[in-house]
Amino acid sequence: MLAPHSPTWAGAFESEAAVIVAALSDLPLELHHIGSTAIPGIVAKPVIDMLGIVPAVEVLDTRVHDLTSLGYEALGEFGIPGRRYFRKTAPDGVRTHQLHAFAVGSSEAQRHLDFRDFLRAFPAEAAAYSTLKRGLAARCGGDMHAYTNGKTAFIGGIERRAAAWRRSARGL
Repeated sequence: MLAPHSPTWAGAFESEAAVIVAALSDLPLELHHIGSTAIPGIVAKPVIDMLGIVPAVEVLDTRVHDLTSLGYEALGEFGIPGRRYFRKTAPDGVRTHQLHAFAVGSSEAQRHLDFRDFLRAFPAEAAAYSTLKRGLAARCGGDMHAYTNGKTAFIGGIERRAAAWRRSARGL
């Protein structure tokens, strides 16, 4: 389930991002590497999480075929209003990539970027998150619901601190 951080994850993001940008070349699109694979030194499920920022997510509803032709499955909002979620699975059934797309100015997009940037800037916090994830994986086994729930309080605390850190860094 969890793997030690791999320096190949950044390159995997860059390669896949280039493919997506090419497929949607006429669409203004920002792609960011997010999630645990984007944070050096921590354990992660080896799935590359990408954050796409577009002018309006509804435009992706008309471009689903461009992403499905790349091997992505379109799942709509998938539990988060204002999001478009796509996932890519290898022929052996292993998920390799996830694309979470939001509109420009989305608080959800900012939350993901704040979390990533905060943990990159504060390695001790990233190490604490990694330790928590290892412990949960050992206790929860394959129960992904329990594993995810076990991270909720920690993630919420980091998200609040990360948003405050971003605002203070910008003098807001």
